[in-house]
Amino acid sequence: MAPHDPAPRYDVVVAGARVAGASTALLLARGGLHVLVVDPVAHGRDTLSTHALMRGGVLQLAHWGVLDAVKAAGTPRIGRTTFHYGPRVVPVEIEPDGDIDGLYAPRRTVLDAILADAAADVGAELRYGWAFEDVRRTPNGHVTHVVVRDEEGVRRSIRTDLVVGADGMRSRVARRVGARATRTTTHATASVYAHLPGMPEDGYHWCFEDGLAAGSIPTNDAEACVFVSLPAARFHAVRGRNLQEVFLDVLRRTAPELFERARGAGGLERLRAFPGAPGFLREAAGPGWALVGDAGYFKDPLTAHGMTDALRDAELLARAVLAGRRGPEIFDDALLAYPRLRDVLSEGVFEVTDRIASFAWSLEEVAKLHRVLSREMKAEVEWLRRSRDGMRFAA
Repeated sequence: MAPHDPAPRYDVVVAGARVAGASTALLLARGGLHVLVVDPVAHGRDTLSTHALMRGGVLQLAHWGVLDAVKAAGTPRIGRTTFHYGPRVVPVEIEPDGDIDGLYAPRRTVLDAILADAAADVGAELRYGWAFEDVRRTPNGHVTHVVVRDEEGVRRSIRTDLVVGADGMRSRVARRVGARATRTTTHATASVYAHLPGMPEDGYHWCFEDGLAAGSIPTNDAEACVFVSLPAARFHAVRGRNLQEVFLDVLRRTAPELFERARGAGGLERLRAFPGAPGFLREAAGPGWALVGDAGYFKDPLTAHGMTDALRDAELLARAVLAGRRGPEIFDDALLAYPRLRDVLSEGVFEVTDRIASFAWSLEEVAKLHRVLSREMKAEVEWLRRSRDGMRFAA
């Protein structure tokens, strides 16, 4: 007889309670699994983000029954996206289409908390202040336990059939299970972000000049996420300058109207910078483990598609897990459907994002790249709608 294991047991342990992790926990708990979520930071804590959701992300939130909560939090509806290629202005109306009545860009303090609360409402257990540390595996490499450190610093061992890494691009779960990068990019952009009042409220604005980009994204509390982007190497060359100077200089060169509004607005003292990092696709699943969100798939934030893909991948993983469950066990073979489908659906956006992030384009060329990106996003929405009959996650 096998010795008794006193460690508590969960079907799934998720490391990370933000968009990817909270969504995964929500869908798996709705599917009847016993789910534990651990996160070292506080519930609803802010994080660096553009906040922008594309059509696919809005469709997912609507289907899961949480979009109404996003709206109720005062998140403005986005009815237009305007591209600025130097002096040329290209407005694109976001026409209502089924479940998609517009686009939304909720603050992460709003969206992460809504998804986490929805997961808790259907039975997932969330432990804030608990940090994932390691895994324990059988001799053949199958994960059987996770090791976490609780808010008092006590190490705990927890039995599980599956650990899900939703702990960001520098994922500790990915390191502990040895997930390799299967594809990487060669380009990276650096960005400086601010949340400012008094910015345009008529939708997303994406602005481009040779070698530079900027944007304005309306979000909660009558503010907009205003960002500037430039090649990472160029940012590092000016990193010793005052961050406000860098932000305003790029904004002046790229988006003069935003510059005039921004320099008179409060909030510039709260600037935050992302120095840039190459994109990657990592191995997304293995014996007793899986990765979602930036832990498994990171691309440059210049196309603002990260949250949308995190929501999509949470559902792809949940569908694979639930399809592979037989009684109390989750079978590894079923997990293999997840990385294959994730990679097929990600390839187009991954490649065009890297081309845009290169900044090796003219204004005419980047406009063409945006048309390619638009086609890829439409194809993603069409796939999500076609596959809806197989989804089990409506509220």
